[in-house]
Amino acid sequence: MCLGIPGKIIEFVDEHNHIAKADVSGVRRNVNVALLRAEGIGPGDWVLIHVGFAMSKIDEREAQETLKLLKEMGNAFEDEMVMLQQSQIE
Repeated sequence: MCLGIPGKIIEFVDEHNHIAKADVSGVRRNVNVALLRAEGIGPGDWVLIHVGFAMSKIDEREAQETLKLLKEMGNAFEDEMVMLQQSQIE
């Protein structure tokens, strides 16, 4: 199962290719933010991430509520986090 998981933008690592580093529940990964650049996005912003792409900008309250609901899903969320932690995306 692939979930859209909230992540917080930490920094831009490649402006030209629209790559930012995001913190996803303690795991830091590079994500493509090209779809959101027109909205204006930067460090400290929360985004909903799906398969390595930031799909939408969300506020911190929505991010925390979504994370809470995802954690309540149990195994599906835990499996997704294990796969994220084991991935070699950088």
